[in-house]
Amino acid sequence: MVTEQIEGSSEATDLTRADSLTRADSLTREIFSDIANKWALMIVEALGDRTLRFGELRNAIEGISHKMLTQNLRMLERNGLVVRTVHPTVPPRVEYTLTEPAQALRETVHGMCEWTRRHLGHIEASRRDFDA
Repeated sequence: MVTEQIEGSSEATDLTRADSLTRADSLTREIFSDIANKWALMIVEALGDRTLRFGELRNAIEGISHKMLTQNLRMLERNGLVVRTVHPTVPPRVEYTLTEPAQALRETVHGMCEWTRRHLGHIEASRRDFDA
């Protein structure tokens, strides 16, 4: 067992540690809120291992508006989950690709989808019972 000795008052150290944890918790909640929306998850799934142009991505995701796709792509890019590449052509060609962390997120999403498929019957029965 290793014990760390911290200089200074224990009260100040506790406040610093609590402040650091509060910032980390807040950032964690913000990131989760960003990536755990239906459009972001559908974009991650649609891109998969491919590189797609904006129009191709929009066609791959049923029901997404131009505005929602743009907002979510910007958010995913800001969070380092999507790389946006602009090719200097006329008109400009813009492509989107998932980063390594987004590929890891995609694996997590696949696990959630598998869980849903495995428990779908139970969930449907529970909804029927609850709604009755």
